[in-house]
Amino acid sequence: MLDPNLVVSETKFWEAAVSTAEQRFHKLCDEAEAMSIQGYLQDGTVVYWNRASEMIYGFSAQEAIGRNLLDLIIPPAAWAVVQHDMAQMFETGKGIPAARLTLRHKDGHPVSVFSSHTVVALPGHPKVMFCMDADMSALAQAEEELRIAATAFESQQGMLITDAQDRILRVNSAFTQATGYRAEELLGQSPRILRSGHQEAGFFDQMWHTLRAQGSWQGELSHRRQSGEVYTDWATINAVRNPLGEVTHYVYALTDITQRKQVEAQLTQLAFYDALTHLPNRRLLHDRLHQAIAARQRHRHCAALLFVDVDDFKGLNDTLGHEMGDLLLQQLADRLQRHVRDSDTVARFGGDKFVVMLDDLSDDLAVAAADAERTAHKLLSVVGEPYTLREQHYRSEVSIGITLFQASDCTVDELIRQAEMAMYAAKAAGRNKLRFFDVRMQSEVSHRVALINSLREGLKHAELRLFCQPQVSHTGQLIGAEALVRWAHPERGMVSPAEFIPIAESSGLILPLGIWVMAEACRQLVAWSEQLGTSDFTLAVNVSAAQFAQHDFVDQVRVVLNDTGTDPRRLKLELTESMLVNGVDDVIAKMESLRQLGVGFSLDDFGTGYSSLSYLQRLPLNQLKIDQSFVAGLQRDRSSEVIVQTIIALGQSLGLTVIAEGVETESQRDMLTRLGCEAFQGYLIGRPMPMVDFEARFLRRPDAVMS
Repeated sequence: MLDPNLVVSETKFWEAAVSTAEQRFHKLCDEAEAMSIQGYLQDGTVVYWNRASEMIYGFSAQEAIGRNLLDLIIPPAAWAVVQHDMAQMFETGKGIPAARLTLRHKDGHPVSVFSSHTVVALPGHPKVMFCMDADMSALAQAEEELRIAATAFESQQGMLITDAQDRILRVNSAFTQATGYRAEELLGQSPRILRSGHQEAGFFDQMWHTLRAQGSWQGELSHRRQSGEVYTDWATINAVRNPLGEVTHYVYALTDITQRKQVEAQLTQLAFYDALTHLPNRRLLHDRLHQAIAARQRHRHCAALLFVDVDDFKGLNDTLGHEMGDLLLQQLADRLQRHVRDSDTVARFGGDKFVVMLDDLSDDLAVAAADAERTAHKLLSVVGEPYTLREQHYRSEVSIGITLFQASDCTVDELIRQAEMAMYAAKAAGRNKLRFFDVRMQSEVSHRVALINSLREGLKHAELRLFCQPQVSHTGQLIGAEALVRWAHPERGMVSPAEFIPIAESSGLILPLGIWVMAEACRQLVAWSEQLGTSDFTLAVNVSAAQFAQHDFVDQVRVVLNDTGTDPRRLKLELTESMLVNGVDDVIAKMESLRQLGVGFSLDDFGTGYSSLSYLQRLPLNQLKIDQSFVAGLQRDRSSEVIVQTIIALGQSLGLTVIAEGVETESQRDMLTRLGCEAFQGYLIGRPMPMVDFEARFLRRPDAVMS
C-alpha cells in the first residue's frame, strides 16, 4: 500500500522540479486540452495529471495522483512490457520511440493514443517520466471503418482520397478546415501542394517505396496551410486494391500533432537549456562531454574545456541589482557563442559561470593548446568590451581556466574540476587572466580550501588581532593610526595578510572579517576618547569593494557606531580607486549617507587607478593618500616627484588633507614636507604592531613621535 507521505513528497518534487518555470509549464500543459500529459516516477507512481488526461482517461487528477499507472490505464496484458520499457527509459534517460498504443479508460473501454515519452532529471531529485498522449480514438475508429467498409470518411481527422496516380479525388471537411483550402481548389491536385519543404532529401522516395511494398505507411509529415503556416500531421496512408491486386486509390488520414510537438519542444527546452541565456545547461553539457570523451577513444584529436567565471559579478548585483546582472549574463552568453565555432559548445554552468568545449582540435597537444589559448584570449577581449545595461555603460571581465583532454581516463567531473581549478588560478593571478590546468594546482586548491575553512574557524574562535600603524602630521605629532588585521593561527603563528586577505575576498569571508575590524577599531576609539591627549585621534579602516557594495552597508556602519558608542568623526574609512570604476553613483550615495553620520573618507592608493577628476569632484572625501610606489621613487625618479607634487596641489585645491604612505627614510619625509605633504605613515614612524605595543610606544609621548 502506497505511503500517503511518500505521495505528498513526490508531489512536492514536481513543484520543486519546475521551480522558476512552474507557472509557465502548468499553463502550457493545462492549455493543451487535446494532449494528455502525465508524470510518473520509476515505480509507476503518478505525480502529474493534466486536464486533458482527465478527459481522455476518465480519472480526475485527485483520483490519479499517488496511484500506479498499471492500476489506472494499462491493460493487464501489457503490464510486463510497460514495466520493461519504463526500466529501460529510466536507466538510459531516453524515451522509447513514439508509437500508437491502446490503453484503458476508467470505465474499462479501450483508448487509442499516439504516445511519446521523455525522462527529465533535475539535480538532487528523482527522475520523472512524462508521457504525452494524443487521443487517437477517432482515428483508430476511422481506420477500422476503412478496413471493413471504407465508409467512415467524414471523421474528425483530415482525410483525402487520391487515384492511383495520386491525384486528389475527394477531401473531407476536417481536411479543408485544417489546410484552409476549399475542396474545389484541391480536386485534381496532388497532395504535394501541402508540402512545406522541411522534409529531408529522399524522404518521400522512401515513403513511396514502403507504401508500394507494404500497402500502408505511417509517420510524420510537415505540411503548409494555405495561409503559409507550417504544421505537423501524423499521417496514415493505405493503398486500396481491386480484386486483381492493382492499386486503385490511396486513402490518407491526417491528425494535426503540432501542439504535441510544441509541448515536446518546451519540455526539452526546460530540461536541457538555461531559461535565462538559452544556452545548454549543465545536464546537456555533461551529455556532450560524455560524447566527446567517447570520441577521443576513437581518434587522437584533442579537445579543450574552458571554465569562464565573471569577475566581481556579486558587486554588480549588489550595486545595480539582479535585473542588471541578468542582462549582463545574457549579453555575455551571446558574445561567447558568437565567437566560437558552430561545432563548439557554450553552456551556462550555473550563476555567473560558463563552460566552453572546443572540440576536434589538433592531435598535436602543443598545437591544440595554442588554439585553445588563442580562443580564450579572443573571448577575454570580446567579453571585456563595454556593455549597455538599461542605457548604463558597464565594463566586466572574466577569468578563464583551460584543461585539455585527449584519449584519457578522465571523467566529466574530473575535467570540469580541472578547468575550474585553472580558473581560480587565473583569478589569483589578478583576474581578467587565463591559466591552464597543472597537476600542481590540485595541491594549491587543497591548500586554499583548507585555508578558507581555517579562516572561518579563526573568525569563530577569536584568532584575529587588531594591529595599528601610526600616522603623524608634518610636525611629527601623532594624529591617529591605520587599523590593520592580523591572524594569529594556533599552529602556523602569524599568517601574512597577503596570504589570507585575498582568500577572504574570493570566499566572501571578507564581509564578516570587515565588520569585525570595524567593530574592534570603534571600540579602540572609545577607549582613546576617555584618555587625555588621545580623544582627537582618528583610526582609518580599510573597506573592501565587496563590503562597500552590500546594499545595507550604511546600516551596518550605523549599528557598529551605535553599539560601541563611537564618535563617528573619529572613524575614517579608506576606499580604493578600483571601487569607483563601476557603480560610482551608488558609491557616492552611500558616502553621502555616512558623511551625514559624521564618518570621514580617505582615498587610498591615489594615482594608481582610475584617477578621474570628474568623479573626484563629486566624492565627499576628506583625504587623499599618496601610494607608496610614488614615495619610493621620489629620489630616483623625477616623474614620481611631479606626480606627488600634483597630488598634493590637487588635494589642497579641493580642500582635502594629503597623507603619504610607505615613508621609510628621513630624506623621503623631508622631500614630502618640502612639497607640502601634511601627514605621513610608514616604517620610518612605525611598523604595524599590536595595540598594546602601539600604546606603550607612542601614547606616552604622542607629541614627539618624530625627531
